[in-house]
Amino acid sequence: MTGVWIALSTAAVIAVNLINSLLRGRRWRAAHPAKAQIVDLVDSTSLDRETGAVRSTQTADLLIEESAVRAIWTPVHLERLARTYWRFLTRVTLGLIRVSYGEDERSVVLITRPFRLLTFQAPEYEMDRMRGMVRWRIARGLLVSRRGRGGGGYLQIEVRRRPGDDPQHVRLHVEVEVANFYPSIASRLSRWVYNATQSRIHVIVTYGFLRSLARLDLAESRVGRFNEP
Repeated sequence: MTGVWIALSTAAVIAVNLINSLLRGRRWRAAHPAKAQIVDLVDSTSLDRETGAVRSTQTADLLIEESAVRAIWTPVHLERLARTYWRFLTRVTLGLIRVSYGEDERSVVLITRPFRLLTFQAPEYEMDRMRGMVRWRIARGLLVSRRGRGGGGYLQIEVRRRPGDDPQHVRLHVEVEVANFYPSIASRLSRWVYNATQSRIHVIVTYGFLRSLARLDLAESRVGRFNEP
């Protein structure tokens, strides 16, 4: 049960830090105006009553100039988008949650490596003219029940190009999905506790991440997999 209590304590602290971070973020956003427009934020979260598997998807459309899309529609920028997600998670939790990089894995840790909340396999990338995707398969972690370990579940960010309202603009459909995830809180305590804590915080954080993309401030990759030699 130690992992569950750590997870619950983490959720409580993240919630407090999240409120403080959102309040301070108003001044930062005023100093960093948006370069695009975010519309149509949608959440779809469900938990299979028979298996206990969670699927949580948050989507938004980014209305952006076509010339700007041409400049960022590259594998390098897809990798930077992935890094931007982790940077946002660290910022919004005021450094409480960090990402530890290994050669073949990525771990979401509570302050230090011994407290690994989630460990993922190395990211997988796909990209063509109309779609970009990065996927991290879930390996293990304090937030994952035994049934969910081994790479069957995943976290994924997908971007699709769609026509805009005029030839000068593009609609980028961005989707953040967690699928086939088995939360330890739901299996060891209750689904209600999971829904009221970890699940709700995940949705709030993901909505914040999607909104932040309007500034087109993509973080530099820590790995640089697609950088030119």
